[in-house]
Amino acid sequence: MNATPEVLAVLDDLLASAAPDARGAVWQLSEQGRELDANLVRLPAGAEVGEHQEDVLDVLLVVLAGSGRLTPGGDGTPLDLTPTTVTWLPRTSRRALAAGPDGLAYLTVHRRRPGLTIKPTVFAGEGGEAPCSLDRVCPECGRMSQESAPKYCGACGERFPER
Repeated sequence: MNATPEVLAVLDDLLASAAPDARGAVWQLSEQGRELDANLVRLPAGAEVGEHQEDVLDVLLVVLAGSGRLTPGGDGTPLDLTPTTVTWLPRTSRRALAAGPDGLAYLTVHRRRPGLTIKPTVFAGEGGEAPCSLDRVCPECGRMSQESAPKYCGACGERFPER
């Protein structure tokens, strides 16, 4: 059986219907059997996504509306983001995003992440339980951060609660 192409969303309509101060994922690709993930993300004017790193996946970031700045980690030169700008974020690259005065709306696309699985923990000592990792799960999108003390979600940009 062949899969059938279909229109999933009209991004301009989604952005127009979002609240002016909406922050985070406005839309996510969620079809069963897909090999890609995609997120429509909106940041209000002046909002930032702190420096973070995606360790596993390359990400393609396409600016749809507004403007902003992408600052590579370390001594990287900031990159201006304007509508139709396409930016490749290679895995392991560190970066931060800042929205301009009109906010920033962008689409991210990457390979689908493998689902979270529960694996048995091997203990060197006797008994006990594995440490809880719930503080590494994003409250907005439910993805687990690879960082031990994340400040921002690498998937949706949401800030983690203060510890």
